[in-house]
Amino acid sequence: MRVAVLGAAGRMGATVCAAVDGAPDLELVARLDAGDTVSAATLGGADVAVDFTVPSATEANVHALIDAGVHAVVGTTGWTDESRGRLVEHLARAAGDGRPGLGVLIAPNFGLSAVLAMTFAAKAARYFESAEVIELHHPDKVDAPSGTARHTAAAIAAARADAGVAPAPDATETGWEARGADVDGVRVHAVRLRGLVAHEEILFGNPGEQLVIRQDSFDRVSFMPGVLLAVREVVSRPGLTVGLENVLDLA
Repeated sequence: MRVAVLGAAGRMGATVCAAVDGAPDLELVARLDAGDTVSAATLGGADVAVDFTVPSATEANVHALIDAGVHAVVGTTGWTDESRGRLVEHLARAAGDGRPGLGVLIAPNFGLSAVLAMTFAAKAARYFESAEVIELHHPDKVDAPSGTARHTAAAIAAARADAGVAPAPDATETGWEARGADVDGVRVHAVRLRGLVAHEEILFGNPGEQLVIRQDSFDRVSFMPGVLLAVREVVSRPGLTVGLENVLDLA
């Protein structure tokens, strides 16, 4: 399978290039970075492109990949319901134009430990009165909270809503800025600290007990098995898939 990497000069992009080069069933055919045009002419005949660029560029990149007839695996964060909706519409138009098999997979996190933590958290969410998320990253990260933390909190909130769980108790009256971001009613706190890579703690509480789910990624190579899995899977998953958990057997 032929693979192109967008954001190839960045830390994640370079690691992806090395992982693709080392995979016997994959061939790295294009390395694109800031300033390069994303088109059929520059993608080297790629079947799949992996985007690890920046939030301000990633949506345009993926639309260009769809126009070029190339499947996309996206690790860049900053996606919203609106931007994902535009992808769904574009993929539908592409299907109507004779390209029904195109797939886009957006994953907030490719670390298998992170995906498992998110999955475990969604399963636990209905059983606890309180739930909060703390995400910890290096200070060069441009967005906060992280896409992983937002995805985790949204899954927790959905599970609680499905189970009819009441909002978490919180008597705060002043200083709301210290309570973190509100993601569908779940508080998310972001730490930016030199020496960190990517880490998440999910805290659940009941009277007299606490459950903490913690995930740590110490090196970017930890994301590569998930990236390569996504590259291999996206070609058989038409349309938009959000979350690596959807290509893992986690039932």
